[in-house]
Amino acid sequence: MRLQYLSTLLFASSALAKSSASKSSSSSKAESTWSSEYSVLEFENFGFAGTYQVVSSMKDATEDNYCACEVSDDRVSFSGTNAPLNEELSVHIRGPLSLHKFAYYVSENYERSDSSSSKDWSRLAYYDSSSQTAENVTFMGNVGTNKTCLGKALGYVDETGLTETSDSTILEKDNMVYSDEEYAIFSNISCEDSGLSNDCGVYRSGIPAFHGFYGTTKMFLFEFEAPDDTTTDENTTSYNMPAIWLLNAQIPRTAQYPINSSCSCWSSGCGEFDIFEVMNSTESSRFYSTIHDFQGIWDIGTGIPIQGYLERTPGSKMSGGVVFGSDGAATVFLSNSTSFNSSISVTDLDSWIKGTEKVDTLLTISAASSTTTTSSSSKGDSGHINPSWLSTVIAGCFLMFGM
Repeated sequence: MRLQYLSTLLFASSALAKSSASKSSSSSKAESTWSSEYSVLEFENFGFAGTYQVVSSMKDATEDNYCACEVSDDRVSFSGTNAPLNEELSVHIRGPLSLHKFAYYVSENYERSDSSSSKDWSRLAYYDSSSQTAENVTFMGNVGTNKTCLGKALGYVDETGLTETSDSTILEKDNMVYSDEEYAIFSNISCEDSGLSNDCGVYRSGIPAFHGFYGTTKMFLFEFEAPDDTTTDENTTSYNMPAIWLLNAQIPRTAQYPINSSCSCWSSGCGEFDIFEVMNSTESSRFYSTIHDFQGIWDIGTGIPIQGYLERTPGSKMSGGVVFGSDGAATVFLSNSTSFNSSISVTDLDSWIKGTEKVDTLLTISAASSTTTTSSSSKGDSGHINPSWLSTVIAGCFLMFGM
């Protein structure tokens, strides 16, 4: 009986929370929050204390539809600024998109709100299509052995970014991938052998495995075109929906699109950041940004979308990227002034990140106390529900029913 009462109360409380979330969403749409265009999108207070599960075993499957994956009983703990995306990340591209330049930078300290203490940025990876320059980059894709439950294995791609090849190859000058075509960028630093205690953890057998791009304070810049797709069948998945996003580098080394969730750390919250993403074909001129982890939410699939968008201009080049600051600000921007020099000054970067801003402040999560607090910004409020209501409900049940 007590469990029945508990279930009933939890169900009612859950319904109330969902109702509140729905009202928040409806209100946002009614106020045209989602339809507002900005020059800068920023998540404040990014990073929290939590855990996720890593893949501990990937045995060779003897049948096409059989996945022999296991996750470790010991969860990986993370905390601090930009966590869990302060870990190594891989870069992912979906068409229709032509990549002209890519660069990855790190800084000892960068805070938009305090330029006096911020430090310049040093470039640690670079690609330029016109000069065919490639420094500390490896172009890869899901082009290897295909298993129904795992999808295709990671492998080197040729100059088109689409076909498997035996060695690392530079993306060609006039590269172009179309709707639902993808490739990825890793560093050129090789991983040790697959193993739970090794530097890259467990990864799929037979793949060329490379490290991602590390650092708490880091920046990814892109120069690209995202033209409307006029060649692909309109019934194609993700038709005319270009995207650039980041994954915890462990994910693609095991399986980016597995049927079995134990074959990836994604579902347990190791991290994804969508920088520029067209979400549906009816809003093909809008780039949205979304975080996929558990910082104050339960639905990692929906993630934490910022309530605004940047304009996609199909007829011209676009430049910009994402900056993960030392103060927990993750800033997405587009600016025609963006440069890709070996060093970028604080003054130059600050001059690119300007114009109308949409700022959402994320919940503060403490693993030690298991509490959450909300905060807001005068520039924008994320409107996410505080999940601490569940602890309150459970505690109330114990008091009411003597459990």
